[in-house]
Amino acid sequence: MENITPVIMAGGVGSRLWPMSRTQRPKQFLKLVSDKSMLQETVLRADALASLPNIVICNEEHRFLAAEQLREIDRLGQIILEPQGRNTAPAIALAALYLRAHSEDSLMLVLAADHVITEQAAFESSVKQAVKAAKQGKMVTFGIVPDHPETGYGYIKRGKDLGCAYQVEQFVEKPDLPLAEQYVASGEFYWNSGMFLFKASRYLDELAQYRPDIFEICQQAVSDPTSDMDFVRVDEAIFATCPSDSIDYAVMEKTQSAVVVPLDAGWHDIGSWDALWDMVVKDDSGNVKRGDVLTHDCLNSYFNAEDKMIAAVGVDDIVVVETKDAVLIADKHHVQDIKQIVEQLKSTGRSEHSVHREVYRPWGKYDSVDVGARDQVKRITVNPGEKLSLQMHYHRSEHWIVVSGTAKVTNGETTKLVSEDESIYIPLGSVHALENPGNIPLEMIEVQTGSYLGEDDIVRFDDRYGRK
Repeated sequence: MENITPVIMAGGVGSRLWPMSRTQRPKQFLKLVSDKSMLQETVLRADALASLPNIVICNEEHRFLAAEQLREIDRLGQIILEPQGRNTAPAIALAALYLRAHSEDSLMLVLAADHVITEQAAFESSVKQAVKAAKQGKMVTFGIVPDHPETGYGYIKRGKDLGCAYQVEQFVEKPDLPLAEQYVASGEFYWNSGMFLFKASRYLDELAQYRPDIFEICQQAVSDPTSDMDFVRVDEAIFATCPSDSIDYAVMEKTQSAVVVPLDAGWHDIGSWDALWDMVVKDDSGNVKRGDVLTHDCLNSYFNAEDKMIAAVGVDDIVVVETKDAVLIADKHHVQDIKQIVEQLKSTGRSEHSVHREVYRPWGKYDSVDVGARDQVKRITVNPGEKLSLQMHYHRSEHWIVVSGTAKVTNGETTKLVSEDESIYIPLGSVHALENPGNIPLEMIEVQTGSYLGEDDIVRFDDRYGRK
């Protein structure tokens, strides 16, 4: 195999896939088309082509989620954290600079974590074809062979046939429908996939030539990186000064070395519910049903039930998505406007745009089962061998009831084991910690009472995950 390093870009939010995709758990970490998340599918897709460990670039707030999902498929690799989102050109630069610092001028196969490809063999064939061009110093982008005129994507016009690829003649913005129809009819245009293959050194040379400001800031930001558990951190203050720009604008539309390799591999950019409906298997009535769904006389609709049963009668062309704390009902032809709902949630200070009722943590997860004015009930799951931080609260006390497993509880000056059907009381102001010393998940019910129950009422004294 060639020296290929998969570089997976796992930033972004995906607000048009609300209520499942949210700021704290965006679409790339969701299981939308299989029993694996989109990030996991992307990493495994590249695995057959790569000889070097993958690099995942993600936001600071998603670091534990990314690490856990990579561990689940035994592909941890390296995770580079972006202190702030600065678009694709700086993100790819961080990966290229990291490789250069480790004396690995490998080919970088740059993939987005939220794409779906259904034909693996065709994908591998196109990448192998692109390798020939990339080894010659070309900047390869993959152009999706269009099967219909699409106004939601940018296009790439191919030029001279170079044998292993086509010279890029032009990048064009999203067209209107008549122009998109002309593009597809000509056979000379491809959808711009946002996937790339090039040498790490070649990308840095091109970036230094066309966007020296981005190159220099990224170089300074990674000059003295720090390792934190599974993560590589760059200088936050320096990186914050970096301009935001895409690789297309910063490099690909300027370089003289851009080439395009056609890709016809069942590619889908899952950006909205209608796109997801379009690509997955439907029943005889054109419906997609995930979870506990009952329908009668319904056509061409998408139903996704996470926690409760969905029952639908006599509806056509709609999307219904149910989560533990929200239900979306939308006309399938207006799902692009879901982002307007997300903006309303943000503007009114509601949390549903950001977090789910079930929240994942590096030690496990919790589900906020019930919330009152001065009380809150959570179901807590602590993974085997994991431990919550040593902490205290100024405004609440807690009762813990063990449902299954064994808890090792520090409560003030004492530490004891609490087993199934037993409980313990944590008074307000008591320094405490919770650990699962066993080999099975620890399941607990936590009842909080007090004048303020926000997650920011936590004073941490010690935390194995490096949280402040």
